[in-house]
Amino acid sequence: QVHLVESGGGLVQAGDSLRLSCAASGRTFSTYTMGWFRQAPGKEREFVAAISWSGGSTYAGSVKGRFTISRDNGKNTVYLQMNSLKPEDTAVYYCAARSGSTRYLPEEYEYWGQGTQVTVSS
Repeated sequence: QVHLVESGGGLVQAGDSLRLSCAASGRTFSTYTMGWFRQAPGKEREFVAAISWSGGSTYAGSVKGRFTISRDNGKNTVYLQMNSLKPEDTAVYYCAARSGSTRYLPEEYEYWGQGTQVTVSS
């Protein structure tokens, strides 16, 4: 069982930066692939980024070059550094975990946090 808690969301202006954090419980955090997803009002939940247990990262095209995912296995925490934020990045951001290699669909992740709101004003 893995319990995930996100933090770091907020209201920012276009062009600003935010860093989201996701703290995980459990002693096997280092073996999980960790992902970030987001869901805007009226839209489906979509993949943002993922990082494997070995540190390999993957990004959605819409955030590549602006967002960076990282993990600190000693702190059981995964981060999402978001730079050059745009109004279209506005969404609830969710942290997720899966025991296996990187996948891109929400249904392929076993554990989810409660989400943190990110709002980017123009």
